[in-house]
Amino acid sequence: MIGLLIVSHSARLAEGVQEFVGQISGGQIPIIAAGGASDGSLGTSVERILAGLEQLRSTDGILALVDLGSAVMSVETALEQFSGPPVHISNAPLVEGAYLAAIEASSSTATLEHVAAAALQARELIKVYE
Repeated sequence: MIGLLIVSHSARLAEGVQEFVGQISGGQIPIIAAGGASDGSLGTSVERILAGLEQLRSTDGILALVDLGSAVMSVETALEQFSGPPVHISNAPLVEGAYLAAIEASSSTATLEHVAAAALQARELIKVYE
């Protein structure tokens, strides 16, 4: 089973995406929100991200979906301290990517590569509406 880690500069945004995607997947996949700075302000927290990774340790892989570029650096820093299942950082659009990743991850045969590819398909969907 593949887990999703939602990393946003806003805790509320990460929690909202977690709730939305959790409903889409029917609670079949583990989804962890790791948003906001340690003091609750806007930003990212390596500690919160690392805690989220630890919560997803029992999965076969983790797809980290991020909202802004500096969130990537925070995830990369957390990964320096994490030894667990493979982690892929996705630059897919946060909400749309998480939605498509959750649908793919709900499949019993989903691999991390498949889930990551599904998330990236969100870019093409967005182009359709431009």
